[in-house]
Amino acid sequence: MILSSVLPAIGLFIVTNIDDIIVLSLFFARGAGQRGTTSRITAGQYLGFAGILGAAVLVTLGAGAFLPPDVIPFFGLIPLALGLKAAWQAWRGNGDDDGDAKVAGKTVSVWAVAGVTFANGGDNVGVYVPVFLSVGHAAVVAYCVVFLLLVGVLVVIARYVATRRPIAEILERWEHILFPIVLIGLGIVILIGGLAF
Repeated sequence: MILSSVLPAIGLFIVTNIDDIIVLSLFFARGAGQRGTTSRITAGQYLGFAGILGAAVLVTLGAGAFLPPDVIPFFGLIPLALGLKAAWQAWRGNGDDDGDAKVAGKTVSVWAVAGVTFANGGDNVGVYVPVFLSVGHAAVVAYCVVFLLLVGVLVVIARYVATRRPIAEILERWEHILFPIVLIGLGIVILIGGLAF
């Protein structure tokens, strides 16, 4: 039973997290040249995804009162705020040279990655709960283990994408514009898609 959950878990993870490759690649581009970027992004991705899994499992176990479905779309405010902050920093530093001050402002924090990951996971919770309700407890554990293993794979793929020379050059040149646009767009999509307003 547990082994039969592995392939569906892989498929479900890919379908619900493929968009994270773009967001994580932008985080890697933002933190390029900064020491510890990979470990901070990995920790943030795991922390945010653990929150998604925790929410899905709690809702599945009937603890929906802790996370009412009406609240989930408001998590879109997290990437929206981070995107607006990044846009403000890009606009404010528009005339600066590529000096140390500008590079120092591009440090990626664990909490920023975790917040964006969690906020982007509202749809994941909505998909995972019905699946978790339809399988036994052992299968839910198997799904969670597979998901957590695949989070590491997702980070490796995003790092690979962000460090390919042609892609890295594009990300390096346009990251200061793409990063805020993607986060602001993600926040708006989460808010509107979840009918928050």
